[in-house]
Amino acid sequence: MMKRSWGRRSAQVAKLGAKVAGTHASTTARKVFASAERRVELDDERRLRTAQAVADELGHMKGALMKLGQMASYLDEGLPEPLRLALAQLRSDAPPMTRELAAQVVRDELGADPTDVFVEWDPDPIAAASIGQVHRAIAMDPTSGEERPVAVKLQYPGVDEAIDADLRNADYLGVLLKQGFGGLDPDDMVAEIKERITEELDYELEARNQRAFADFYRGHPTIHVPDVVDALSTKRVLTSELVDGHTWDEMLTWSQHERDLAGETIFRFVFRSLYRMHAFNGDPHPGNYLFHGEGRVTFLDFGLVKHFTDDEMDTFASMVKAAAYDNDPAEFRRIVEAAGMLRPGAPADTAAVGEYFEQFYEPVRVDRTMTWTPEYASSIVRHTFDRSSPISQYATVPKAFVFIQRINLGLYALLGQLGATGNYRRIAEELWPFTNAPPSTPIGAAAQPWLDALD
Repeated sequence: MMKRSWGRRSAQVAKLGAKVAGTHASTTARKVFASAERRVELDDERRLRTAQAVADELGHMKGALMKLGQMASYLDEGLPEPLRLALAQLRSDAPPMTRELAAQVVRDELGADPTDVFVEWDPDPIAAASIGQVHRAIAMDPTSGEERPVAVKLQYPGVDEAIDADLRNADYLGVLLKQGFGGLDPDDMVAEIKERITEELDYELEARNQRAFADFYRGHPTIHVPDVVDALSTKRVLTSELVDGHTWDEMLTWSQHERDLAGETIFRFVFRSLYRMHAFNGDPHPGNYLFHGEGRVTFLDFGLVKHFTDDEMDTFASMVKAAAYDNDPAEFRRIVEAAGMLRPGAPADTAAVGEYFEQFYEPVRVDRTMTWTPEYASSIVRHTFDRSSPISQYATVPKAFVFIQRINLGLYALLGQLGATGNYRRIAEELWPFTNAPPSTPIGAAAQPWLDALD
C-alpha cells in the first residue's frame, strides 16, 4: 500500500498524522480500534449538515436545557411532575453531523482532512452528545513511531454561539428550577449552571481537567482516566486514548458481585476526587463509564468539572462529620446556616432540621452492610424536591452546592440501579479527611500503595 499524501497541515499535526505502509492488523492499536464498536444509530435524514442546522437544532433554549434534561434523565421517579414533563422534552441528544461536516471540523481545527491527519479514521461516530460527537481513529505516536488508537471528540460548529445566545436569555431556566425547590432563590443555581455549561464548550479546558484526573489516578488499580493527545487537541477537538470496554447496560447483565465492585469503584472515585483533588466531574452519567470487570472502571468526559475551594471543602467535610460521624444536630444546623443552605433563625426546631437533611447521609451513618435500591434513590430525589416540607420553605441551594447536589443525586441513582451492596460507612471512613481509616475492602487494600505514593 502506498503512502497517502500528507496534504497541507501544521507541522505538529504532521508528526502524528504520517501514514505508514501496510495495515498491521495484528497490532494492539488496531485491535482496540476494531473492538470499540459504533454505538450511534444514524439517521441520514436527521444528520446536521451545516452550522445553521446546529443553531436551529439547539436554539431557543434547547441547547442549555437539553443539558439539564440529559443530567436529569435517570431521576424520573423522584422529580415533580411539571419538572419531569418539561425535562422529558429535552432529553434527546442532537443528531450527529454528516461525514462531510465532521471532516470540515477536523480541517478547520487540525489543518487537514481526517484521512490525512489520522492513519485510520472512522467517519461515523461511536457516540453523540448534546454539544458534540466522538469518532474512532488511529494516530501515529511521534515519540515511539507506533500506531495509537484514539477517540476524537468534535464539537458541533456553531454550538457555542447557539448556547451563548440561550444563556443570555435564561430566565426560563430559573422558572423551571423553581418548580422543584420551595424556598429556592434560583439566581445562584442559574449562575452556576451557566458557568459550567459555558466551560463545557471549551475543549482546551476539558483537556486540562482530563489530564489532571489522569495524572492523579495514574497507577490506581481500578480507576482509569484516558490520556489526552495534546498535539491533536484544540478548543473544539479533543483527542484522547481510545478505550475498549463494556457499557453500563452490558455491565448490568453481570453478576451481582461484579456490580457491587463497579459501584464501589464509582463511589470511591466520587469522594476521593472531592476530598483529595477538591474537584469532580459534575455529570455522573451511565454513558460516562466503561467497565472491565473486577471493579475496574474507565471514566470519560471531563467537560463539566467543578473545582472547589479549600473553604468549600472544609464546609462539606464539616457537614458530613456533624451529621454522619458525630451525630451533632446543633453543630450541623450551625454549619448549614453559615453556608447559606438554611435561612438563619428559620422557625423550625433543630431536631427537625437534622431529620430533613440526614436522609442524604443515611447510607454512611451506620456501620453496616447495606444495599442501594432504586426506591431509596428515588426517595432522596423526591425529598430534595419536596415543596410540602416546612423546612424546604427556608432551604435553598447556594452556588457552591449546586453540583454537590447533582453529584449526590446522580451517584445514588446509579448505585440504586446497580443494587450495590457493601459496608459504605467503612468505605467512607477510608475517604473522609477527618478519619482516613485503613482499607476495609479488597479494592481499598489494592489501592493502598497508590494512596501511599500520593502522600
